[in-house]
Amino acid sequence: MKTFILKTQDIERRWWVVDAADQPLGRLASRIAQVLRGKHKPTFTPHTNGGDFVIVINAEKVQLTGRKPEQKRYFRHTGYMGHERFTPVAKLINKHPERVIEKAVWGMLPKTTLSRQHVKQMLKVYAGAEHPHAAQQPTPLVAVGGESK
Repeated sequence: MKTFILKTQDIERRWWVVDAADQPLGRLASRIAQVLRGKHKPTFTPHTNGGDFVIVINAEKVQLTGRKPEQKRYFRHTGYMGHERFTPVAKLINKHPERVIEKAVWGMLPKTTLSRQHVKQMLKVYAGAEHPHAAQQPTPLVAVGGESK
């Protein structure tokens, strides 16, 4: 039996829409990362971009469990010694709710150029319920619990 290798001309991409309202951030991000990489397809090949496009709506309504809204902080460094910057997740959700989901999905992907391509080109996150991708006819993505959201 030969190993299957997905060729670029054989890739079939679909568009999925996910409603993030009242869904836990980690479970939502892991499901989105799986679809972006194409691991939900039987033709998955690790070194080929065979994933699908994902549209996330209602990013401002995503849920954080426990005390994460008060305790979770995002770290960045300016490049100067001692210049560490921490941003609380509650402040980031109020100001840029799309970035919270993008950071969570990015954290669940391998740190490669292929994953950067997944996040930049194939993940579309919107704070509200509207998105400009109606022409692609996206299908609702089945959530982790089994029901369609």
